[in-house]
Amino acid sequence: MLVHILPPLAIRVIYAVLIAINVIAFVVYGVDKKRAIHDEWRIPEATLLTLAACFGSVGALFGMYTFRHKTRKPKFAYGVPALLVVHLALFYWLFL
Repeated sequence: MLVHILPPLAIRVIYAVLIAINVIAFVVYGVDKKRAIHDEWRIPEATLLTLAACFGSVGALFGMYTFRHKTRKPKFAYGVPALLVVHLALFYWLFL
């Protein structure tokens, strides 16, 4: 349990980074949806999934359903929620 080992400032930095990654994931999903509507250059699916895998699964999931984007593709519809479950389990194991 890292919460007992790391100083409070380090924990705050970790939380800030997690929030930033999730905000970035949310925004990127929105940008990709806008580009899809206007038939412009798109953000690769690998980039979207990588953002979710890099602890941005909450932002990615909110982005998917807020913008109704990539919700029908199985690797997103099942992969992003699965990543969220793994991230929550890891977060619980490390911090609580």
